[in-house]
Amino acid sequence: MSDHEKDIDSATGVETTGHEWDGIKELNNPLPRWWLYIFYASIIWAVIYWIFMPAWPALPGMGTNTPGIRNHSDRALVAEDMAELHAARDEQGEALVSASLDDIINDQNLLQFAMASGESIFGDRCATCHGSGGQGAPGYPTLVDDVWLWGGTIDEIEHTIEFGIRQENAESRFSMMPAFGRDQLLSPEEVRNAAHYVRTLSGLEETSEESEMGKEVFEMQCVACHMEDGTGDQFQGAPNLTDAEWLYGSEFETVYNTIFNARNSAMPAWGEVYNDAQIKALAVYVHSLGGGEPS
Repeated sequence: MSDHEKDIDSATGVETTGHEWDGIKELNNPLPRWWLYIFYASIIWAVIYWIFMPAWPALPGMGTNTPGIRNHSDRALVAEDMAELHAARDEQGEALVSASLDDIINDQNLLQFAMASGESIFGDRCATCHGSGGQGAPGYPTLVDDVWLWGGTIDEIEHTIEFGIRQENAESRFSMMPAFGRDQLLSPEEVRNAAHYVRTLSGLEETSEESEMGKEVFEMQCVACHMEDGTGDQFQGAPNLTDAEWLYGSEFETVYNTIFNARNSAMPAWGEVYNDAQIKALAVYVHSLGGGEPS
């Protein structure tokens, strides 16, 4: 075939390149010009990007990628954004620390900030024991009712969160129930009778001979903290024994074991981990779960 002779494919009417394999001819269909223009523009753009922006990976002896003449850094930009965010939060945090519960409730922005921050901290630190919704578990108080061992006002909740329970700081909530049976302060029979009496206080048992003997034990050993009527004392963290709320369970064996061995669980002092604004935000969130008391 001469240079001036064209081979036209009979089926498509398109000129071929002259290449043929196994009876199949290659058509000479060049790319559209618009596609070529975009391709060339992409090459030019890539070269410009290489010059201005970080692009090439680390080469031997460089230790890092090419920085580009703009010296652009996503890490630096993120750090700047985070610094601005922390500054804004610090300003809101200062307002939150000095605000009363009424102030927070009446300031939508402050309330939103406190709830968002408090919920985040609760999920990170508190949900493991108290449940994701504050519903609690055996040995871990529920936070969605109105039963509070140490008080449920915003200030009391904040104090409990900041200083913890049975921790080694002067402000920590602290009480100590004796292990009446383990330490041989009472005989097993006296512990058993006391357990029967305690269960009668909330209507779990009918009065019996054992519970009447347990009442005498209760009056001698328990009224100093739980009061004569069994309603407890928040100042001492002594639970109310007349309601239907039981931290460890209301079954007879559970109550017996509580009296026999005592249960003096602890809660961390989160003030050692979080700042004042974060503690206040967490207190606001816990207070809002449903059981918070008025200030």
